[in-house]
Amino acid sequence: MDHVPGDLSPDPATPGSLPDVAPQLRALRRRRGLTLEAAAQRAGLSPAHLSRLETGNRQPSLPMLLALARIYGTTVSELLGEAPPERDPVVRAARSEPVEADGWVYRQAGGAGRALQCLRVHVPHATRADIVRVHPGEEWIHVLEGRVRLALGDVVHVLDRGDGAHFDSLTPHRIGAATPGGAELLFVHTLLRSPVAELCLGDGTPHRR
Repeated sequence: MDHVPGDLSPDPATPGSLPDVAPQLRALRRRRGLTLEAAAQRAGLSPAHLSRLETGNRQPSLPMLLALARIYGTTVSELLGEAPPERDPVVRAARSEPVEADGWVYRQAGGAGRALQCLRVHVPHATRADIVRVHPGEEWIHVLEGRVRLALGDVVHVLDRGDGAHFDSLTPHRIGAATPGGAELLFVHTLLRSPVAELCLGDGTPHRR
């Protein structure tokens, strides 16, 4: 029998309690593309235990809900079937304040708190001191103005206006402008486990301009 600290839930479940948990657990796991075995392993459970949770034959404890929420990239509220607040799909330019860190100036071009982070970025002229970044996920850039020097591993690419690049961000990479006045680009990346300032802008502290 699986043991999780703080698991005081009965087995089988008490009829009528937390009725939305089972279908939500199954739906969120499938949405993340995880097999029952893979999700169970990450949560420290057996596949049979997780299967019982998904079919409603066992109720999860709070520690289990917290662990599964982290694995599925959601909140306990969503696991309980509570409707999330409606997000405005429109991002108004007037509401996007520029933020600067490590010489990069960026504006939000997409919604906050989503798996894809979309930014409009002013990139300073490339120097030898530019940070080489490695992190999980993918990145896509599209040059709006100027020229961009993109180093992927040992290969350096120069991108002109209208050019783009899409790459695995586990590849060591460095981005800088190839023009003295800097460059403007659209920047999209998957936000897996680090805040925007760490992924895009190095270790500097972001501040409003």
